[in-house]
Amino acid sequence: MTKPTALLQAVLVAALLIAPITHVHAQTPAPDPLFKTIQSLDTQLFEAYNHCDLEKFGSFLADDLEFYHDKTGLSRGRPALVDGIKNNICGKVTRELIPGTLEVYPIANYGAVEIGVHRFHHPGHEEPGSVGEAKFIHLWQNKDGVWKITRVISFDHQALSK
Repeated sequence: MTKPTALLQAVLVAALLIAPITHVHAQTPAPDPLFKTIQSLDTQLFEAYNHCDLEKFGSFLADDLEFYHDKTGLSRGRPALVDGIKNNICGKVTRELIPGTLEVYPIANYGAVEIGVHRFHHPGHEEPGSVGEAKFIHLWQNKDGVWKITRVISFDHQALSK
């Protein structure tokens, strides 16, 4: 074996032996404070949604909310969305965030944008095709330390095939 080939083999073997050790010591960064804030707000918002706590649900919404839905179109204002939840969701539908889909990005001098995928269930009526998923975008405004959703886009609603 020639010297350059032996040297190359020794370097490759050393790299392979060291790689697992360096990987073990890698640390995962702590979650971003903004991500944690929006994740907490999302949890509170949909706990209120799932339990039909309309007063609490409405407290997360701006007065001039715009809600864009791929199936029902545009709804304007907090009262319209709260009434829609009361008349169409309460006792009929629950929502769960699909783990690992939540994304949060800052919006300078405004707040944050939240993006994710959620699943909707119909408790007591879980026939095939009744469970659905959709993508969503929430625009959160932070005004004087109070977070409110000003815009919602809910799209790509699909029944889950079981």
